[in-house]
Amino acid sequence: MSELNAVLATLMRGAHEVIPEADLLAKLALKRPLRIKAGFDPTAPDVHLGHTVLLNKMRQFQDLGHEVIFLIGDFTGMIGDPTGKNITRKPLSCEDVKKNAESYEAQVVKILDPLKTKVLFNSSWMNALSAADLIKLASTHTVARMLERDDFHKRYQGNQSIAIHEFLYPLLQGYDSVALQADIELGGTDQKFNLLMGRELQRHHGQPEQVVMTLPLLVGLDGVNKMSKSLGNYIGINEPAKDIFGKIMSISDALMWTYFDLISLRSSAEIAHLKAEAETGRNPRDIKIDLAMELITRFHSKQDAEAAHQDFIQRFTQQEIPDDIAELSLDLKAGIGLSALLKQVGLVSTTSDGYRMIEQGAVKANGEKITDKKCEMHLQFGEVLVLQVGRRRFIKLIGV
Repeated sequence: MSELNAVLATLMRGAHEVIPEADLLAKLALKRPLRIKAGFDPTAPDVHLGHTVLLNKMRQFQDLGHEVIFLIGDFTGMIGDPTGKNITRKPLSCEDVKKNAESYEAQVVKILDPLKTKVLFNSSWMNALSAADLIKLASTHTVARMLERDDFHKRYQGNQSIAIHEFLYPLLQGYDSVALQADIELGGTDQKFNLLMGRELQRHHGQPEQVVMTLPLLVGLDGVNKMSKSLGNYIGINEPAKDIFGKIMSISDALMWTYFDLISLRSSAEIAHLKAEAETGRNPRDIKIDLAMELITRFHSKQDAEAAHQDFIQRFTQQEIPDDIAELSLDLKAGIGLSALLKQVGLVSTTSDGYRMIEQGAVKANGEKITDKKCEMHLQFGEVLVLQVGRRRFIKLIGV
């Protein structure tokens, strides 16, 4: 395999689609640093594991000597990306955008090389656009073209409102590529329409068209929807180490392999070896621990990972909690009395029985004995609570 093809194979790993692939090879053959763009709307202050799918790919480009631009959409963030939304998003205030953007900058250097990362804000050129410029930009595409976008089409067919400013979002994201003269733009599979808009606007402005590389969306803790700050089913890279550890341990065994494929830095051969071990009897829980340790070491430190592991052992393994306990998803954000919860999940037959077991010291929550009969239990989205009554009755609750 030639050196160029080896580089291409590295960059293609994990990619969902490259448009067009031949152009990527041609750009890599230019023997100059390429401008790699990926945009992030500062809609919330947390960078989560879903973002790292893109960030890991950006780091690969960095390591190959290319120029990576982490673009914070502080201007477009005030519109709100309508992608995948069935209602108009509430625009962010300037203050919210600024606060979240500052948080982004501090977090991404945990993955990207801080000495090689260019952090830009699209307000730098968007604020310079006049009303006439925006009208000219809007004239490059028709309403019919915008309605080709799946989410807009569904809302239109369902007689749901689409605000005029939402049509501007893909145009402005595409204009970012013009302003940066991007060679390659990265984004999730749900961003394909917006990314292709960049190619069209570059062509309209007489620039070489960027290559579009889409990457898979990481499924969140609920096991159904993409990891999202708005859905609350995410793991933030700045969360405490023991929280990251616990959330990783709460995902299903099947979803664990998706996480390995999309966000682990292990080679394909190493992941294949782990899968072979699972097929020949290794406990998936132990492999999940390997994943949690890797991620915490990367985002915090090896010492934090080891401490989180020990905390997990003390709270679960040493309490002799079986591996095959029943799991139940519940909405406990509002809180519920412990005795009532024990009855609801079938660990006791009556609320009075629950009170009695609590008084006897026979009830544990995440390995800790509970003796307060008035204790209330709360569970946020994605949090895990293991309840135990006596020696043999267990259940794992997952917040929804």
